[in-house]
Amino acid sequence: MQTGAVFPDATDGASAEWLRACGLHGAVVLSRASNMHLRFTEEELGTLVEMVSLAAEVASWNERPGAEEGISAYEALENKVLEKAKHAGLGEHVDFDEEKQRHHLSTEYQESSFFQQCYDEFRNESFWEELVIRLADRDLVKVIGMAAWQKMTEEDRRAQTRDIEKRYWDEFAKQGIDRVAVIFPHAEG
Repeated sequence: MQTGAVFPDATDGASAEWLRACGLHGAVVLSRASNMHLRFTEEELGTLVEMVSLAAEVASWNERPGAEEGISAYEALENKVLEKAKHAGLGEHVDFDEEKQRHHLSTEYQESSFFQQCYDEFRNESFWEELVIRLADRDLVKVIGMAAWQKMTEEDRRAQTRDIEKRYWDEFAKQGIDRVAVIFPHAEG
C-alpha cells in the first residue's frame, strides 16, 4: 500500500474515492487553494533552511531582464521559511534585516554551513569550467570561423575542443590564473 503520495486538485469526493479504490490511503490531497502542512525534525528543518537559502543565493545572481519576479519569489519563500525556522528553534541562526524587512541566515552560521561550502564549490567549479570551455571555443572559432562554429551542436563543439580543453585544464591545474593575461591592442594602451 502506498502512502504519502501527492495528488494536485484531487479534492472532490469522486477523486478521494478513486484514491481509496487504488489503495492510496493516507494520500496528501492538495488543491490550489489549500495550505500544505509539513512536519520536520530540527535536523530536517536545518537542511531545508540551507537548501532554500542556497537557491535564493544562486537566483540572486540572475541579471537577465525579467528575472526580478523570480528572484523576489525565491526571496519571499526564503524569508517565510527562515521566519518559521526562527520560531521553531533555529532563532540563533536567523537574523532580521530591518532595512530590507526580511530574514536571513546569520553570518556566523553561513560561514560554517554546508550550503556555503556547496555555494563556494559551485562558484569555483563553474569559474574553471566556463573559463576552459570559453577559451577552447574561442580557439576553435579562430580555426573554423564563427559561422561554422554556430552551426555545430554543443556535443560536436566539445568533441572538437577536447584536446584544447585538456591543455587548458592542465595549465590551470598547475598555474591557476598566474599566467593568464589580457593583451590590449596598442591603441587602447
